[in-house]
This record gives sequence, C-alpha cells and structure tokens, in this order.
Amino acid sequence: MTPAAQLAFLDLQNPAAPPATADTLLALGVSLGLNLFIAAVYRATYRGTRYSQDYVQTLILIGVVTTILISVVNGNGPIAFGMFAAFSVIRFRRTLGQSRDLAFVLLSMAVGMVAGAGLHAMALLVTLVVSAAISLMVRFDAFRPRRTSHVLTLRVGGDTDVEALLAPVLARYTDSCELLSLASAQAGMCNEARYGIQLKPGASRSRLLEELLALTGNNRVVISSAADPETSI
Repeated sequence: MTPAAQLAFLDLQNPAAPPATADTLLALGVSLGLNLFIAAVYRATYRGTRYSQDYVQTLILIGVVTTILISVVNGNGPIAFGMFAAFSVIRFRRTLGQSRDLAFVLLSMAVGMVAGAGLHAMALLVTLVVSAAISLMVRFDAFRPRRTSHVLTLRVGGDTDVEALLAPVLARYTDSCELLSLASAQAGMCNEARYGIQLKPGASRSRLLEELLALTGNNRVVISSAADPETSI
C-alpha cells in the first residue's frame, strides 16, 4: 500500500471529531435565514398561475436538511461513504411548475452545503449575488422571446389532407408554422395534428379559432402557449 493510501486509510479509521454544538446551531441558523430569504425572492419574482406554498416550504427544508447532512459528514469519511450509499438508492420524483423551480432547488441545496461546511460568508455572498441576478432578470424581462409562440392542436376527419386544408388559414394568421406531429385518434376516424406557430402582429386568436372550427367541422381545436408547462426531477 502506498503512503498516500495508508494516510487515507488511517483518516477513515480515525475520523475527525464531530462539530461542536454551537457551530452546528450557527450553521443551521445561517442556512435557515438564507433559505428564508431565497424563498422570499422566489415568491417576489414568481410569474405564473401555479404558485405552490408547499413547494416554497419544501425549498426551505431542503436547504436546512442539506446543512445538517454536510455538518454530519464534514471530515468524517465513514459516515460520508455510508450516507452516499444510502442516498444512492433513493429516487425523488416531483413535477415542477416551471423550469426555474429546479434552479431554486439547486440554489437552496448549494447554500445549505456551503453553510454546513462552515463557510458562512460565502453562503451569504452566493445568496445575495444569485438573488440579485434573478431579480434583475425578472425586473427587466431579460431574454424574452421576440414574439410569443403557440402550439395549435386540432382534429380533422381521417381522410383529410391536414396540411393542404390548413395552409391558407395559417398563411393569413401566422408568420411561421411547423407541423410537429400527426397522429390518428378515435380508432382512426380522426387525425390529430400539432403545429408550432408564431402569430402575425395583431392577429386575433379568436378569429383564428373560429376559422379553424369551421374548417374542421367543429372538431377539437386548442391554441396554447408554447412555454414548457412542467418539469420533472
């Protein structure tokens, strides 16, 4: 065994002393305070219709629990390996309302880890810098699309040429359109088509909907936002 391996083995056999109670309480207090601040930033910058109080409370708990775990394994090799093995078999499933929700989960965990390692000033700095960046992007509506995109979903008869039928109407109302999918529905009696479209400036969705309903014989027609509705982790 090489000298380096021997030293590593000895470190595992003689783990560092557990952190003092005062240090642990300080880390928990810092983590709780910063994650409460992150939760407040999330609520203040949220844009949408599916705000979840449960998610925000869970966000705070994730950061605090991460701090506890880091405090326990800090400098203790055997516990770190055992905890890694235990958590490697756990699978977390949660459907998030927006993609940015995942970023807040990662931020909460990162701040919890840094606070648990005793780097309180760094945890504060990371929280302030990232929160300021989020607030500025929301305040100035950064990286917004030049024009809102939509997804058009509709059904027509099974023997209908969908593209030929819709081409004249889409040419009048959209600047660009793309057929995303075409599938059979209702045991082959209908075809369901999905288009990605960008409406012309001033184009009325209501008028477009009326014309499409007339073309499809009052079959199902849906015009929805192209924004990603949910994210799974």
